[in-house]
Amino acid sequence: MAAGAVVGAWMLVLSLGGTVTGDQNITARIGKPLVLNCKGAPKKPPQQLEWKLNTGRTEAWKVLSPQGDPWDSVARVLPNGSLLLPAVGIQDEGTFRCRATSRSGKETKSNYRVRVYQIPGKPEIVDPASELMAGVPNKVGTCVSEGGYPAGTLNWLLDGKTLIPDGKGVSVKEETKRHPKTGLFTLHSELMVTPARGGALHPTFSCSFTPGLPRRRALHTAPIQLRVWSERRDAVPLKEVQLVVEPEGGAVAPGGTVTLTCEAPAQPPPQIHWIKDGRPLPLPPGPMLLLPEVGPEDQGTYSCVATHPSHGPQESRAVSVSIIETGEEGTTAGSVEGPGLETLALTLGILGGLGTVALLIGVIVWHRRRQRKGQERKVPENQEEEEEERAELNQPEEPEAAESSTGGP
Repeated sequence: MAAGAVVGAWMLVLSLGGTVTGDQNITARIGKPLVLNCKGAPKKPPQQLEWKLNTGRTEAWKVLSPQGDPWDSVARVLPNGSLLLPAVGIQDEGTFRCRATSRSGKETKSNYRVRVYQIPGKPEIVDPASELMAGVPNKVGTCVSEGGYPAGTLNWLLDGKTLIPDGKGVSVKEETKRHPKTGLFTLHSELMVTPARGGALHPTFSCSFTPGLPRRRALHTAPIQLRVWSERRDAVPLKEVQLVVEPEGGAVAPGGTVTLTCEAPAQPPPQIHWIKDGRPLPLPPGPMLLLPEVGPEDQGTYSCVATHPSHGPQESRAVSVSIIETGEEGTTAGSVEGPGLETLALTLGILGGLGTVALLIGVIVWHRRRQRKGQERKVPENQEEEEEERAELNQPEEPEAAESSTGGP
């Protein structure tokens, strides 16, 4: 490849990296290539020049020349005398100097101060508050910025105006961490405020990251708007927490439904958490707990805890949830008690048995009477038949004798 084409290619690389001019500061983005020109050097070899580097990679000045080998692939001299850093890093921050002698014997020096930067991700507010109480310190949230270099700064804003910590109504707790491998920074800024009574009811907070290098835009978080409650004006104290269970008593048949309602009227509304057998249930906060299709695993003792910003947590009385057999369901309803129901069933059984016996006796008596009447009707008929039989038996046998005599010899 021709020398001119090589130079043109590296100048294109230069345009993708940092801006390079002689005798001035240079800023380059981490991981991008950087080309530093050596002023006064002939465009074509041979050239009389040398580069000196004093960076985080060196203990003293490092000398590079066109005839020398690339320095651990970190930096090398190009055919036109420029110095190339293929991927600039934090350790490449420092001073770069070039001294070149033209063919006419004129000596020219170039000095550069290189600094690198990395734009972090957009900052965000983590663990934001849902509301604030006037007259007492409140944590608004924590602003976090990750992956930046140099460290930069975080600033809080109220309704678009920068908040200045004063140690009283506004305080900020900051923390800066540096990654042990990449060298990039993570910033944390926790904001505490004490809203004034009678002040704004819906303040808007945001956070911004300002880079450590000049001429870089600030990065802003999404704003959060909070509600300020005034204990004197609109706060309602937390009364005794009541736990209502349906059905009353908490006893249901297998597969039934139990509804637990935690009543804790207060302003602002408290957060309601649920406890079973002394252990918190892993459920989102809410004033109602529904137990559908109750099974053995749902049996136990339940209570609710109401947490209020100005009153702290308060627990309700405990209620029991249990399963009853189908035969016992009438007992819980209160209409007929168990022993009374058994007595009633026994009485009905005895009466039913006596009625059946009486019915059978009546049928037997009626049947015998019918038989007697039938026999009385048949008496005359039987007598006539007997008389006819006797008459036939008493008839003389003379005709038969006569017939036998006639037929003799």
